[in-house]
Amino acid sequence: MCYIWKNPTEPKLEVTAATLSKLPGGFDNLNLSGGEPTLRRDLTELVEVLYPKARIMEISSNGLHPEKLVPIIKKYPNIKVRFSLEGDEATSNRIRGEENGAATKIAGLRMLQEAGGTDLGFAFVIQDENVDQLVKTYEFAKSHGFELATSTLHNAWQFYKNDNYFYDRVKVARQVEGLVSGLMKSGKVKNWFRAYLNLGLIEKILGHPRLIPCVAGTGFAFIDPWSDVWACNVRSDLPLGNLVRQSWDDIVASETARNSIGKVRACEQNCWMVTTARTAMRSNLIPQAPKAGPLMWVLKNKLKVSLGRKIDFDKYIDYTDVKPTPHVARRSYLVEHEKIKLVKGRDTTDKHYPLKVFENT
Repeated sequence: MCYIWKNPTEPKLEVTAATLSKLPGGFDNLNLSGGEPTLRRDLTELVEVLYPKARIMEISSNGLHPEKLVPIIKKYPNIKVRFSLEGDEATSNRIRGEENGAATKIAGLRMLQEAGGTDLGFAFVIQDENVDQLVKTYEFAKSHGFELATSTLHNAWQFYKNDNYFYDRVKVARQVEGLVSGLMKSGKVKNWFRAYLNLGLIEKILGHPRLIPCVAGTGFAFIDPWSDVWACNVRSDLPLGNLVRQSWDDIVASETARNSIGKVRACEQNCWMVTTARTAMRSNLIPQAPKAGPLMWVLKNKLKVSLGRKIDFDKYIDYTDVKPTPHVARRSYLVEHEKIKLVKGRDTTDKHYPLKVFENT
């Protein structure tokens, strides 16, 4: 579901710690993602620069090199870490094209746990091939003291892919209900709001509009490997600026940013990613608090679950309205091997992101 690995960047052109130091402080959440962060030789330096700038520092990794995170977690045990895991060992390895990947990730999180890590977990991309293992993976993570973050198939410039579609939307969506119910039974407040986030994933899977309008460019932004700043990681026509050539304040106040944010208000892409959804769910007045809609849904259904009643998903979701979806076969690179050659001279946005049109319905 992601072809970043097919489109590697030249290390000498990638965003530097000095450039990221231009970011101001006061962010709620900074996620060091990729590609793969642990491939950066200066990962520790990047963390040193970014950690003081946010309430929550996060590292999203494929989890294949957990040892590189051990010294970081020993120094900053509250850094949030998520390793990609797509179900049981055979399923995860097949989807991600990794030999012994699942075992490495599980052992890696335990290694970080022993190093003192306090916010460790897996990231699960819901799709036809693994949704039957979603609840089991959540229970597995919970039993080992780990968290489980969920997302689902999207098309975006960040993934270099525009053919991520479901095969059976209703079947996939129905199985997510089990996770929503499980999260609502939890004693953790944050799991109750994760339940609402996964309710939004059900809507996305079926092709329905977002539960809450997107706040790309105002509530969150993306910085790509070339230091370009974007309103979001889906549309390649929403630039905000460039952190090498501009200060953060100049980027935020620029005409380019205003134009892109204006486009966001009219955007018809049906996205519901963790970053975009979590940000949209938050109050405009008190960022640490939820909006009224998610709060009321959580309170009502937590009370219902506490009384031994089931969540009436059909009351919230119209399962008779399902968007058609093409059937695009997905390859497994566990058995198919592809040699990747670094393409040099990718020095323009067009060369960075050759796919121009993305559709998320």
